[in-house]
Amino acid sequence: MKIGVIREGKVPHDKRVPFTPVQCKYLLEEYPNLKLAVQPSPYRCYTDAEYLQQGVLLQEDMSDCDVLMGVKEVPKQDLIPGKKYLFFSHTIKKQPHNKGLMQALIEKKIQMIDYETLVDENNHRVIGFGRYAGIVGAYNGIMAYGLKYGLYTLKAAHLCHDKKELFRELEKVNLPNLKIVVTGGGRVANGAMETLGALEIRKVTVYEFLNYSFREPVYVQLHSEDYHELKDGSLWNQEEFYNHPEKFNCTFAEPGSYASACDLLIHCTFWDPKAPVLFTKEEMRGHRFHISVIADVTCDINGSIPSTMKPSTIDDKFYGYNPFTETLEAPFAPSTITVMAIDNLPCELPRDASEGFGKNLMERVIPSLVGDDNGLIDRASITKDGALMPRFSYLSDYAS
Repeated sequence: MKIGVIREGKVPHDKRVPFTPVQCKYLLEEYPNLKLAVQPSPYRCYTDAEYLQQGVLLQEDMSDCDVLMGVKEVPKQDLIPGKKYLFFSHTIKKQPHNKGLMQALIEKKIQMIDYETLVDENNHRVIGFGRYAGIVGAYNGIMAYGLKYGLYTLKAAHLCHDKKELFRELEKVNLPNLKIVVTGGGRVANGAMETLGALEIRKVTVYEFLNYSFREPVYVQLHSEDYHELKDGSLWNQEEFYNHPEKFNCTFAEPGSYASACDLLIHCTFWDPKAPVLFTKEEMRGHRFHISVIADVTCDINGSIPSTMKPSTIDDKFYGYNPFTETLEAPFAPSTITVMAIDNLPCELPRDASEGFGKNLMERVIPSLVGDDNGLIDRASITKDGALMPRFSYLSDYAS
């Protein structure tokens, strides 16, 4: 088998890579029958020279590769017919802007393996960039709080060489006794808590968060059961929540609850459109709503956070939401809630994010890809041989 690491063709160009130069060298040493080539690119966080230094072949023409691996969507005109591709296709939710890509994958008889659809037997994702989305998202939230109140100024994450430099920047932070909420329990939330851990901010329980005052900054991690309840008043049921979230109410902004105690919200949890929103625009206007900075790492536009009306960008990270006019304004005005909602946060630390992603690929995916598939690759294949795979037949109208 020959694997080709393709350059990113989608504009703006993503700087991340599936494998770092050192990881490419490791793969070649670990799998003697494997060949690997990297398509030259001026955009990557790792240079062509760094790949050459590790003895990795640079090759412009990828047509002799069996498997082609990138990060973001491949422009449909660049797809090579009959190949096996791995990248984030952003098609499984019927994203309108990628309908043409889905049709091209079928037309060109490509086996499309989406990183997002790589799941184990229990349907749990095995790979993703979530950790670094959380790390950078929390960093940006801390940055926004300092800018809003004139407390300190941090170097932008995308200007830091790596996570070590990012965490060194946190030495400048001098926080008052604010209260921070982190929602979620997955990779993204764990990444956010990694940043708060680097700041040595103490984690407290839900009861302590709601009932105690502190002389130092603290944070609480909230799971779905902490701020949802069944409409019929029965006891919490996690399976019911995942299968029928429409049967639940959200209590996040009820009197005396989290919205009245929280200063900075770092939102890291997956949201199902059938589930209630975290809080409403009306609740954001209430005198009990105390949140002044929202780092919406999930970045669901018009989703669970109503102030996330558009994505912000790496170069323009923040905007202000005026809850009384329901309009977007300058990010740090006293009358606004400061919002960070960047939809490609791992791109701010591309070298670290790529290293972590490649490590997971090597451990969890490559053995199935180059050896005997234990079902992982088959489950993740959206299209193959000019048709949708049965698992993704629900996309038939989207792909037609």
